[in-house]
Amino acid sequence: MDYDLIIVGGGLAGLALAVALRRTRLKIAVVEARTPVRPAGWDARIYAVSPSNARFLEDIGIWQHLDLARCQPVRKMSVHGDRGGELVFSAYASGVGELAWIMESALLQSELWETAKRQGNVDLLCPAVPALLDIGDGEAVLELADRRSLSARLVVAADGADSWTRTAAGIEVDFLPYDQMGVVANFTTGQPHRETAWQWFRADGILAWLPLPGDQISIVWSTPTAHAQELLALDPAEFCERVAAAGNYQLGGLELVTPPAGFPLRLMRAPNTVAPRLALIGDAAHTIHPLSGHGINLGFQDARSLAAVLAACPAHIDCGNVQWLRRHERARREEVVALQSVTHGLQRLFGAPQAQSAPMAALRNFGMNLFDRLPVIKDALARYAMG
Repeated sequence: MDYDLIIVGGGLAGLALAVALRRTRLKIAVVEARTPVRPAGWDARIYAVSPSNARFLEDIGIWQHLDLARCQPVRKMSVHGDRGGELVFSAYASGVGELAWIMESALLQSELWETAKRQGNVDLLCPAVPALLDIGDGEAVLELADRRSLSARLVVAADGADSWTRTAAGIEVDFLPYDQMGVVANFTTGQPHRETAWQWFRADGILAWLPLPGDQISIVWSTPTAHAQELLALDPAEFCERVAAAGNYQLGGLELVTPPAGFPLRLMRAPNTVAPRLALIGDAAHTIHPLSGHGINLGFQDARSLAAVLAACPAHIDCGNVQWLRRHERARREEVVALQSVTHGLQRLFGAPQAQSAPMAALRNFGMNLFDRLPVIKDALARYAMG
């Protein structure tokens, strides 16, 4: 089967790219192993979608179909250091409607999948597992495990941090494990969250509470692996007590809605995100520490950028031409490098063993309090984070 574009990976970034190209002449295949399933209850995989990416989802026709009763705007964010530092961001003070939208991964993926299914220029090949990739001068050929053969001018790797496609194409990346895990779970709360997100930089890691509709929150506790395993082994009542105590009982008692789960944290950098007939997007191109909540936002911006470059490609230019694809790479490099550097630096500032000394703790918390008293700079940072 011949295509202009093969997207390997039907996650959020890959599907967003396919949907963003709905008005182009490009014939697209999406290769995915499993059809997205929306859970009956709340999904423990929660993302903070920036306002700029909410606009992107609106532009590609997704936002209008989302169940906004399951989406929660964040109007305020309160960040606490480990020795009295505090930094508060407010949508009202920044002159915007919200700082972010808290959304379920399954909700977004299901709507993107259904929208792509309705597109005339997209074939959703599922279940389908890639088995062999051959990138030649004139085309790329992807052979699936069931012996189907696909050819295209461009292959996009959107299949996650451990990307099969990236490895098959011979693209080497640098991984930096943090020896930490992200522990996630959802809770009901004893008190209303008032559309506020909290983040605590603690000696045992970074704890974020993200508001959900109703009196519910989702948490991400980025913590050393040994401590994460201890948390995951607790019975539900003790786990709830640990999380509530770590957040200073900000919302009273907590009751578990979804069982806790953990995933390893690592930084991943790719020296190049494009090559002849290949482009990397989303986690296949980069990963960052989750403390900023920007992982999916980077993936959506990758999709937006690559879609714009492909849509602008004249008919007489091969869309798999690496010189043309470098327009996308150049457009994305600055934001990705900046966010990777900032999140990695903050993780080291608060999480590295040498950062636990009293002078370092006093200095970083003094810096947080000073920054909170500089509204112009603080507002500029908030606006950058919102896109």
